[in-house]
Amino acid sequence: MTLTQEASGSDLTMSTTPFVRVNRETCSYENLSQRFMHQTKDFGKQFAHIYAVRLEKMRGLIMGRVHQKWGKNTPVKTLAELQDDDRIKCVVIGTLFKHQELKPSILKEISEEGEIFAPFNPPLLYAQHQLLPQPSRTHFGSEGDKLILEDELQRITLVGALSVHSVVTGVVCAVLGHEDCNGKFMVEDFVWASVPEVIHRPIKAPSGSFVLLMSGIDMASSVHSRFPFQLFVNWLGGYLVDPQLVNKQKKAVRVIIAGNSARGTAPHKLPSLSSVRKQETTEGLDAVKMLDTFLEQLTRCIDVDLMPGEFDPSNHMLPQLPMHYCMFPKVWQLHQLPPTARYKTLHGVSNPYHCEVGGRRFLGTSGQPLDDIARYSKLEDPLEILEQTLEWGHLSPTSPDTLSCYPYYKEDPFIITECPDVYFAGNQPRFQTKLYEGPEGQRVRLICIPSFIKTHSCVMVDLATLEVTPFRVRVPQPATINTSSMEVD
Repeated sequence: MTLTQEASGSDLTMSTTPFVRVNRETCSYENLSQRFMHQTKDFGKQFAHIYAVRLEKMRGLIMGRVHQKWGKNTPVKTLAELQDDDRIKCVVIGTLFKHQELKPSILKEISEEGEIFAPFNPPLLYAQHQLLPQPSRTHFGSEGDKLILEDELQRITLVGALSVHSVVTGVVCAVLGHEDCNGKFMVEDFVWASVPEVIHRPIKAPSGSFVLLMSGIDMASSVHSRFPFQLFVNWLGGYLVDPQLVNKQKKAVRVIIAGNSARGTAPHKLPSLSSVRKQETTEGLDAVKMLDTFLEQLTRCIDVDLMPGEFDPSNHMLPQLPMHYCMFPKVWQLHQLPPTARYKTLHGVSNPYHCEVGGRRFLGTSGQPLDDIARYSKLEDPLEILEQTLEWGHLSPTSPDTLSCYPYYKEDPFIITECPDVYFAGNQPRFQTKLYEGPEGQRVRLICIPSFIKTHSCVMVDLATLEVTPFRVRVPQPATINTSSMEVD
């Protein structure tokens, strides 16, 4: 089978010779995700604690922004210190809460449960719960949404310059304005925590070396859909020979897979609260076995960081812990490596994930926070949402309100406490990127990693320059598979 590179017109030949290891560049690596690896399993705590910790820790970050923007002479008050007749401008710091009528609630879901008992008797259904069934929705914003600011003691409704449709519950901010005669706070301006000051670190990566970011492999899809990933593995491993791409193969130092590797969609939609979760299907087990097979090939030639995603076999709450090594017996047992060399090339990591590669800090998620923010606001562009979370200073502001997370008691690990070099989100509909430049010289490469199963593409990040290049595998329709192509845009 012949594979062609459209950009250069050269041929890539599928080798039938034994595997030959590529003389790959190497660089330093450190996993910085310890804060996401919670050791205790205490689910008895209330979620109020994480909001209190979030406000306490982010207040210090925001105070610096307040002084920069409005000066140190602008008074900063708590909500308890506000007075109805006081028209003097002041700053209030708190956590935003969006009151949304369309937001799902347990009482509304009970009405769906009644359908099981009275599916053909609507009057009985309505009489049983005195509730009407709610239509299925994918977005929950409406013109009737209200914005409320909370601190440790009180809350107040916000009106004015801050749009309710551009924010979500859980964001900590400072607002400038005054309380009006109706007991509402008239916002004239606002400020977020923004990006922390940059820490300059020496670049330890060889010239031209890059990290590959990909997501959404989805091994539960059809056999034909897996073919592009097999081509990618073959190219990276040196099975596809092309003089113009050999240098690229050598320069790849690491692959980060940002979630949804075993499965990219939900296997079964539960019809109601009374349904019992089914056992893992044969399809799901086969997907994990297939993922093990591909990872066994991929990890022979390069280090791989495997993040869990929304539909992968891991815990559902954020942070998601690494997928258990027992799911990948081929990776661990069939590498034909000495015992001391095992467990070296496949790295099960958390979601969110924070690491340093060649002196560059990578921080990102498998995409759930972006999807959840889009559901509860009118922000639609994934890259815009990614940039907003960086400005908000928080990886997952809607946790734990609408995106489940572990009930932390004394910490909030999702707060962005240092400026990353690369900030990414996986499983997005298309590739997008932007170089964010902060007011204090911060430079952050924002990347929306496309779903590989849908786009057949991944992203190459140059460690020296932070330049980003999409890498695409082109595959024709099943009836005409005799050639395919791989190209660097």
